[in-house]
Amino acid sequence: MDFIWQSFLLIFVGILLLRLSGRKSISQMTLATTVVMISIGTIIVQPIIETSVVRTIIAATIFVSVLIMLEFLQVKFNLFENLLTGKSIVVIENGQLNIKNLKRLRLTVDQLEKRLRQTGISNITDLKTGTIETNGQLGYEFTEDAKPLTVGDFKKMMQAYGYTFPVQKSEKPSIFNEIINGHTNSNPDQLQ
Repeated sequence: MDFIWQSFLLIFVGILLLRLSGRKSISQMTLATTVVMISIGTIIVQPIIETSVVRTIIAATIFVSVLIMLEFLQVKFNLFENLLTGKSIVVIENGQLNIKNLKRLRLTVDQLEKRLRQTGISNITDLKTGTIETNGQLGYEFTEDAKPLTVGDFKKMMQAYGYTFPVQKSEKPSIFNEIINGHTNSNPDQLQ
């Protein structure tokens, strides 16, 4: 029965180790990071499993149960969400790099610029705020002057000059209608 408390202990040690390793999604992990993560998983499970199939099943069940419990606790209590997942970290404020937070994330300016370029942002000064989210992805908000013009903005601008837009009679079918209406119709021509 020692393996039950060992399972719980190893889960929390594993979470702690992975939290310390940094916030990167699987697609952003380097080869070395991936190998380390897989190794940590193997090392954590090794002392529990040994050669017993029953112990392996029980240990795996405990791991999954604890994962579900932790996810539930994160949804219910901010304390658990902050502890296990963390918060987004600001790396750009009013068009300026926050070097202190970049260092805290162990993220170089070149790595941040790469992420910006991949999202189509070519100038840091166009951003009011830039964050590294808990999943390692880049979040951003444009400054007022850099925001793209939306259809709503265009209509407001045109209406200010006295132009009235005709009322649209029908919408084109959307691939979201199936989800919204709860239907399983996969033929786009039959969407209503």
